[in-house]
Amino acid sequence: MRISTYWHYQQSVATMLSQESALAQTQNQVSTGKSINVASDNPTGAAQVVSIDHTLAQNDSYTSGINAANTRLSTETSTLSSVTNLLDRAQSLALSAMDGSMSAQNRASIAGNLVQVRNQLLQYANTTDSNGNALFAGTSNDKVPFVQNADGSVSYQGNTAQQMALIGNGLQIPTGDAGSAVFMDIPAGNGSFVASAGSANTGTLVVGSNSVTDPTAWKSAESAAGGQFTISFDASGNWSVTDASGNPVNDTSGNPIGGTYSSNTGSISFDGMSIGLSGTPAAGDTVTVQANQKQDIFGTLNQMINALQGAGGSTSDTQLTNTMNRQLESLDQALGTINNVQVQVGGRINELNQQSTAYSSLGVTYQSALSSVQNVDAYSAISNLSLQSAALQASQQTFAAVKSLSLFNYLN
Repeated sequence: MRISTYWHYQQSVATMLSQESALAQTQNQVSTGKSINVASDNPTGAAQVVSIDHTLAQNDSYTSGINAANTRLSTETSTLSSVTNLLDRAQSLALSAMDGSMSAQNRASIAGNLVQVRNQLLQYANTTDSNGNALFAGTSNDKVPFVQNADGSVSYQGNTAQQMALIGNGLQIPTGDAGSAVFMDIPAGNGSFVASAGSANTGTLVVGSNSVTDPTAWKSAESAAGGQFTISFDASGNWSVTDASGNPVNDTSGNPIGGTYSSNTGSISFDGMSIGLSGTPAAGDTVTVQANQKQDIFGTLNQMINALQGAGGSTSDTQLTNTMNRQLESLDQALGTINNVQVQVGGRINELNQQSTAYSSLGVTYQSALSSVQNVDAYSAISNLSLQSAALQASQQTFAAVKSLSLFNYLN
């Protein structure tokens, strides 16, 4: 079979071009360290690379969200710790003000310290994160959440929603708490009811600590009485109870609830509640029990301040003691609320840390998978480069030698 010179040239050139292409591809792999630089290098592998890159980018996005959420929640934790310390100080000041040896001037000085506590608390309540967004405004980032009014009261301008961070596929976590839940909507009294001595009382009756002793009986009585009871005393210390409508409250046998109180008794109990008392009531003195009352932290401090500033004037020691007892109860509720929020924030931070650790481990796994698909074996690539280079040189030398052959060279 005769092989034409043209066909021979074409085959030789095609072979060398193929070798040059393979050599260029191997050189590119050695220089980049990747076996796949364009999709045509390995279509199946290229699709895997795109998928893994997308997953890694998504994980990076979630990790950034976790870091931002962690920073914001850490700021909230620090702020709430400062608030707790501030309320502890207010509690100590209030207790010291109730010392019978305190003069009106001393109590006015304590009131001044409580004003500073209230003002500092307002600053903490308006704390912002690293982006300048209020921690306790809910999702209302365009407003200062807490504003002090002319009378010293504080109004909340945020909303009740929580800011959320996306930290996983369909997984969100709160990165803040609405100030209404943290500082404003605080249960008053013992958390179930407030027992207050009547403002018109003339005796020395003081309402101390009180509690729910039978939740079932209390709930039933609360509902039947309209959430309010009034305990009235006569000159002999006999007491009776009426509901919100002024009707006598009866026991389970249908008899009116009542009894005789003396300072030795120390408490009055009925319908699942126990009310601590001391001192001696005068005829017509009353104690009001109101259920489901709310009081903001600032209101608690303001009532303490007002009571102490009035001490020595129209406010008697008995009235002062009753007022401070009630506000100390509310302060305890505020501290309990802050503590609960701190526990929740700590749980969120723990969840973020666990999620971050999971993404870190997944990142290592995905990077390893990406490397196995995309990265080139350097030793094999360099070896192939040497072999392909030698083969191309041999092809070029052979072609150069063959194309110069002719019958005249043979005759010579």
